[in-house]
Amino acid sequence: MSAPAPRQEAPTAIERVFYPERPERWGQRALLAPLEVAAWGYGAGVRLRGALYDAGVLRGERVEGLRVISVGNLNVGGTGKTPAVLYLAELLVREGRKVGILTRGYGRGTKEPVTFTGKGPLPSVEEAGDEPLLLARRCPEARLLVGADRRLLARRARDEFGLNVVLLDDGFQHRKLARDEDVVVVDEAVGFGNGRMLPRGPLREPLSALSRATLIWVRAATTPGPELPSLPAPRVRTRYRPTAWVDPVGAEHPTETLSGQPVLALAGLARPGGFLRTLGELGTEVRGTAFFPDHHLFSARELQEVAARAASLGARVVTTEKDLVRLPRDFEAWTVRLGVEVLEGESHLRRALGLG
Repeated sequence: MSAPAPRQEAPTAIERVFYPERPERWGQRALLAPLEVAAWGYGAGVRLRGALYDAGVLRGERVEGLRVISVGNLNVGGTGKTPAVLYLAELLVREGRKVGILTRGYGRGTKEPVTFTGKGPLPSVEEAGDEPLLLARRCPEARLLVGADRRLLARRARDEFGLNVVLLDDGFQHRKLARDEDVVVVDEAVGFGNGRMLPRGPLREPLSALSRATLIWVRAATTPGPELPSLPAPRVRTRYRPTAWVDPVGAEHPTETLSGQPVLALAGLARPGGFLRTLGELGTEVRGTAFFPDHHLFSARELQEVAARAASLGARVVTTEKDLVRLPRDFEAWTVRLGVEVLEGESHLRRALGLG
């Protein structure tokens, strides 16, 4: 089977459906009617499961002595959850907590659980997935516990490693593990899209599920997006901003280093448009893109073609930190490093983390 072709521009067709810039016409709605039917079926299953948990028929397991903070979202992909998890982990470490991050390791090639920190040897991306490796590199003091059964991982975090707080990555829908706090990440640039359930829209659960949230983490948009609905929980408002360029040998450079320079954007993201906006903010001249599916494992041939295309355009290859962990060490690419700044609601955030 041949590898999927790179996507050359953003937004993609699915992004245009999920996050329309203007009201849909009748013809569009008619063409998408089969997805509407599928969304009804998916939504019915999600609502039934939620009702069983809400009624106490199904219950999440509570791991006593361990504070569990879920960080998740309603949208599928691309809201900025990973930078949020990283920021919270770093804050908890600075406050002296023994921190773990529980994650399934999306896209990895094994079902065997794995645990590690950034202070020791790291597993391969096939063993751990890309996001756990990124988190370990950026916050080496936190322990990553990767596996499908996050109840088991939570017990291991407490019993084997003596951790006292864990972040449940992408945990809003993972109700088998009880949590002390439910942080829901919302990207202000796109909100909840067309407001429909998968596969007709981007929502994993109906908007009413936000009643479970104890804190809404808003990723502020640089330009006005859709107005967010009234949300039932306290908000923390944050801004994601580039803090540095990292060159192919790992050295950091100021954010203005590539201003005015030609680049080719390489990424495997659910919503690559945000990456392009960041490159625009950094003043680069984007001469081409090579966009692949989310969590894509790049083949040697694909990377050879990307490098050749960049050379023909007289451009540097630039990528994201999440994509970098899926690239071989000898592939030359510059990386954008992102940081998080809390604009409003720091007191709400500290309460949710148990920091007073």
